[in-house]
Amino acid sequence: MATPYFDDGRVQLWLGDCREILPQLNVFEPEHLIIADPPYGETRHAWDAWPEGWLNAVAEVGRSLWCFGTLRMFGAHWAEYAAAGFKLSHDVIWQKHNPSGPDADRFRRIHEQIAFFYRGAWRDVWHDPQRVTTGVVEHGRVVNQGAKAIGHRGAYASSGWRDDGTRLMTSVIAMRSMHRMGNIAPTEKPVGLLAPLIRYGCPREGLVIDPFAGSGSTLAAAISEGRSAIGIEADEAQIERAAKRLSQGALDVGAAS
Repeated sequence: MATPYFDDGRVQLWLGDCREILPQLNVFEPEHLIIADPPYGETRHAWDAWPEGWLNAVAEVGRSLWCFGTLRMFGAHWAEYAAAGFKLSHDVIWQKHNPSGPDADRFRRIHEQIAFFYRGAWRDVWHDPQRVTTGVVEHGRVVNQGAKAIGHRGAYASSGWRDDGTRLMTSVIAMRSMHRMGNIAPTEKPVGLLAPLIRYGCPREGLVIDPFAGSGSTLAAAISEGRSAIGIEADEAQIERAAKRLSQGALDVGAAS
């Protein structure tokens, strides 16, 4: 078997087609997380061609999948997700700061969908719901407001529940795209967007696998979250840029828009 294009002990980059590389890696574990940003097949760019069979390939390495896409893309390939054993759990909306798409006869699209798929029984799928601080903060700490203080009645009030100042993250994440932000790939995703997806779907001892590694953002996010990662990229010029980025430790965390 060939050797990785890049390997620093935490992350590996493989040059080639994920449909050929993944079966050789033999790395299946139930708690591995796949994060994929496949070509949507919605433009005339040469690189934007849907890779038939990629879902069957990733199904052999883990049972949790975050996949970027559009409603049209998911609809067009829904049968392929099902055939590979993937079931939809929920989706997240990435709200970007700038519109994308050349169509002038529709609403200006400033979002992408990120869908969470799983295989097997949901109870067996590792997931860690993400929370954010939303309560009142005084002197660097969240002030617990208390059930009665915020007007709860019935079960909440009688159970002794207290507000810890956090709430579940919402399903809409507002963050600038990487357009004109030093991006090294045309569809590069910000690390700050990928980080909560990784924390949600991958335990610390798990492995993050990106079959379309592109700029290496998923791998950079995995490193920043203390996970190991494997990325596969078919474009040699692109993988060279990603390897350089990872070797230099360039972790763009992104920013809310």
